[in-house]
Amino acid sequence: MNETVTPYKESTTSKKSQVALMFNNISKKYDFLNHFLSLGIDKFWRRKAISLLLPYEPQHILDIATGTGDLAISALKVKPLKIVGIDISEGMLEVGKEKIKKKKLEHIIELKLGDSENLQFRENEFDAAIVAFGVRNFENLQRGLVEIKRVLKPGSPFVILEFSKPRIFPVKQIYNFYFKRILPGVGRMFSKDKSAYSYLPESVLAFPEGKYFLGELRTAGFQSTREKRLTFGVASIYFAVK
Repeated sequence: MNETVTPYKESTTSKKSQVALMFNNISKKYDFLNHFLSLGIDKFWRRKAISLLLPYEPQHILDIATGTGDLAISALKVKPLKIVGIDISEGMLEVGKEKIKKKKLEHIIELKLGDSENLQFRENEFDAAIVAFGVRNFENLQRGLVEIKRVLKPGSPFVILEFSKPRIFPVKQIYNFYFKRILPGVGRMFSKDKSAYSYLPESVLAFPEGKYFLGELRTAGFQSTREKRLTFGVASIYFAVK
C-alpha cells in the first residue's frame, strides 16, 4: 500500500512530514513542471473531473490537498458561492494564494493550512469534495477518506482525480519508460529536489488504483462508486456519493 512509500528514504520522520517538506521544496516550480511533464493534459483532466459536479450544483466545495489551487479554480465552472482549499504545504499555499489574488478570486476561494486526515470542519458542512493528485500522498488512506465523508452533507458527491497505470500495449511501455526514466531526471533538473520526482512514480505504482481504490471508498462508507479512465489509463477520475 502507498503508506510505505516516502519521498526521503533516509528520513525517519512521518510520511506526512516528508510530503509537506517535499512540496515546500518544489512549490515554486510545481505548476510549470505539472503542465510541462503532462504536456498540458492535466488541465483537460481537471475540467473533466469538475464536470461531474455540474448536476449537483454545489454551493460550498472542499478542495482537499489543494496545492496551488488549480482544481479549486477549475471548480468555478459550477458557480459555487465558496470553495475552501486545504493543504499541508505552506509553500504550495503561498503560490496558490498569489495566483488567486492575481485573478481577483479571494471572495470565492479561500486557501488554508490543513490536514486531510484531521479536517478542521464540522460534520455535514460541504456540498461537494474534490481532490486532484492528492489521495496517494495520504499517510493513512482510510482515515483521510472517512474524514472527507464526515464533513460532506448526505447525498453530496466526492470527485477524485489521480494517476493510474496504463494497461494496453504500447502505451504501458511508453508510459513506464517516461515515468521512470525521463520524468525523474527532468523534475530533478528544474525543481532541485532529487527525491520529489522519483517519489512521484513510486507513489503511483504503490497506489491501490481501479477496483481497489473503489473498494477503499466503499469501506469508508461511500456509495455509487465508479471510475473513468482518461488518456489511455494515464489518469483516472473516481466518483462517489456520501
